[in-house]
Amino acid sequence: MYVGTLSFDLLLGDVRSLKEKRSVVRPIVAELHRKYAVSVAEVGDQDLYRRALIGVAAVSGDTGHLTDILDRCERLVAARPEVELLSVRRRFHGDHDD
Repeated sequence: MYVGTLSFDLLLGDVRSLKEKRSVVRPIVAELHRKYAVSVAEVGDQDLYRRALIGVAAVSGDTGHLTDILDRCERLVAARPEVELLSVRRRFHGDHDD
């Protein structure tokens, strides 16, 4: 079993309040979950209205499949015009990890 995680550090465009931030972040989180059946949530920077930290996790028995899913998630977020992708952190955890 392998677990892959991504964390996206995003700079939001023309956002002036936490309410506007939710209207940008929520659709991204929902689309990632719906399209790729991954676990996804806003995991940081909740009090900053122009920044968002989104975490994604997926489980698979095959590292190739897991890599493909995470690549697709990264492309989806990078293609969103309303956000700027500042950084992506990717990690893999397997049975060999203690």
